[in-house]
Amino acid sequence: MWELIEKNKRKSLLVLILMFILMTALSGAIGLSIEPNYGLYWGAAFGILLWAVQSLVAYFLGDDIVLHFNMAVVVTPESSPQLYNIVEEMKIAAGLAVMPEIYIVQSQGMNAFATGIRPNKTAICVTSGLVENLNRDELQGVIAHEMSHILNRDVLFMTFAGVMLGTITMLSNALLKGTIFANSDRRSRRKRGIGGGHPAIILILLLLAIFAPILARIFYFTISKKREYLADATAARLTRYPIGLASALEKIAKQSSVDFVSKITAPMFIVNPHFAGGDEDSIFAASTHPPIYKRIAILTQLQHGGTVSLGNYQKIYEKEVEKSQLLSNAVLKADSGEKIRQQSVEETAQKTAAKAVEDIILANSGFKILTCECGLKIKLPPSSMQTKIKCPRCKKELSAESGKLDTASAGEKTELVFKRMSLTAWESFPCQCGNFTFQLSPLFRGTYVVCKRCGTKVKIEYPG
Repeated sequence: MWELIEKNKRKSLLVLILMFILMTALSGAIGLSIEPNYGLYWGAAFGILLWAVQSLVAYFLGDDIVLHFNMAVVVTPESSPQLYNIVEEMKIAAGLAVMPEIYIVQSQGMNAFATGIRPNKTAICVTSGLVENLNRDELQGVIAHEMSHILNRDVLFMTFAGVMLGTITMLSNALLKGTIFANSDRRSRRKRGIGGGHPAIILILLLLAIFAPILARIFYFTISKKREYLADATAARLTRYPIGLASALEKIAKQSSVDFVSKITAPMFIVNPHFAGGDEDSIFAASTHPPIYKRIAILTQLQHGGTVSLGNYQKIYEKEVEKSQLLSNAVLKADSGEKIRQQSVEETAQKTAAKAVEDIILANSGFKILTCECGLKIKLPPSSMQTKIKCPRCKKELSAESGKLDTASAGEKTELVFKRMSLTAWESFPCQCGNFTFQLSPLFRGTYVVCKRCGTKVKIEYPG
């Protein structure tokens, strides 16, 4: 990925130069509006000095400034062990020499961003809502996306440009207010021999004050869309599980809003927090992020391809976005790809437990749950009168009652007994009263069950 990193560094240098020109022009214009003779030179000199100071501030403190504006709190292994563990995993997968610092923002919105100019001082910040609402694979996909921004040196561009854009906006506001003041007090300024009140100069200053921040934003958003696609591609490669990130993006799009985020730092997030629905419905949001449904579509198709590689992502990207090549041939050739991994054990256990709870709720509501030998579950509503049903997958005929009651003598007593045939599938049998159906889940290990209608007690026996 060294070609991509070098390309991002060159673009960062270009943005640095363009920001320098804008800041110098704005400062010179402010000086001219104050003093017509030497104000332009003094203003330009001040702009150069301000640019130099801001460059140093951005280089050494840019990430701290961004984190401070977003009210982020540092995360330790003790305070959030799973999050710390995932970041550590992705740091190793990305081959980074230094572990990024981890921060969390208290917000119910789900979002994340990465920041940092120097490779040895970077940070990943997530919202508390993201940690609470995503499972491990989804959270890993988001962290991998932000780690990709660090690996590809996107954060170099975004952090530096963000600080510079804030300064240009501040200078523009100062110039705009000064120009309005000059226009309202033109007569008194003429008496003092100040030419900044001339209508032509005022018009030029107004245009510069209005268009300078717009131009700065254009520079800022130059590579934003492609930057997100590249981070998605790299994240899929790091996790080897593209559907994790796709699922996370789908959830984030529904609840991405983080109220206190400024317009300057908003483009740094994985989904623009000022535009719900994944940005595709807004022209302004679309200038910072690509439509989220396209990102999800590419990742989903990549998951079903069997192999995750930058080459496969490139092919799907060209089909979905219909734009020029995302990655160079050298980068694509160097990546042989990896087999898609299975979902994490934790996520599988969570889904299994959730399905088990759902089945129990349905069973208590009167549904009959049949488990075919092929593994498919069929859930018949209480109103169903079917005694036999054909499996839609393997076409095998199943009975709505998987077993029947037997009698056994226990000493002098004769009691009803049901013998279980399987401990991995649901089993059902009717009570002798004909008004109730017993349903035993794979988790049931009780000795007796009692009919809710007639009170009949049935003993349960297990295989082996």
